[in-house]
Amino acid sequence: MVNIRNLDPSASPLDYYGAELRRLREAAGLNQSQLGAVVYCTGSLIGQIETAKKVPTRRFSEQLDAALMTGGTFSRLVGLVLRCQLPTWFQPYADMEARATYISSFQPQLVVGLLQTEAYARAVLGVRTEGDLDAKVAARMDRQRILERGTPPLMWVVLTEAVLRQEVGGKEVMREQLAHLLRMQEHDWVKIQILPFAAGAHAGVMGEFNLLRFDEDPDLVYTEDFVQGHMTADPAAFREGSLRYDHLQAAALSVEESAALIARVMEEQYGEQPEPDGCALA
Repeated sequence: MVNIRNLDPSASPLDYYGAELRRLREAAGLNQSQLGAVVYCTGSLIGQIETAKKVPTRRFSEQLDAALMTGGTFSRLVGLVLRCQLPTWFQPYADMEARATYISSFQPQLVVGLLQTEAYARAVLGVRTEGDLDAKVAARMDRQRILERGTPPLMWVVLTEAVLRQEVGGKEVMREQLAHLLRMQEHDWVKIQILPFAAGAHAGVMGEFNLLRFDEDPDLVYTEDFVQGHMTADPAAFREGSLRYDHLQAAALSVEESAALIARVMEEQYGEQPEPDGCALA
């Protein structure tokens, strides 16, 4: 039986999306199964999205716009829907991140979210998460669209060597993640440096932090603890963060040396290794 649960479109962007999908589908004279056939999914999935039980993806939204000739309605709505899948405390930072012209990030444990592959993000978010994991992964991937803009922010990232060697999600996931870092570094607006183990004690021992710079807004420092994030425009805090970041960059390998280390770790630790009989293991 088709689920005909009524939604309050004002309850949330997801509810509004579902209500609009039902309204426009019915206006087109299609049932859920018929629309599903057009956009290459099941009628059940259409029903789940119409009743706000499933979060739509950007690709699904683009297919809906084409199928229902909405003029981009769902492609515009899905950004709001996915943003709401981010933790409430993180949403203000995501808004500022999307407006920044220069992003500097230091990450001692994980690849920074804007450079994560989908499989790596799924492994990270799946460790301890509440709600729809698919939706949370989609929201993280959607944040990365700022790097695909006509004028993307300049992004400079310092990762510790531990990030490369900490196996997250398995060897195949890590191999693809490191390959992705190398691909991203080919862009002029993305620079990655690796802080090697040999650097010893460093200016980032207190933990991860991001610096955001803007054309017009005040510069920001963002940090996180295990509960929530903290964002401040205090000039003294930004100066301290900038000084720490300068020290981290000075202690890290050059961009070229960092790329060489990433490639070496990818081959030696996550590449195909021969068995004693000569057969290869992935």
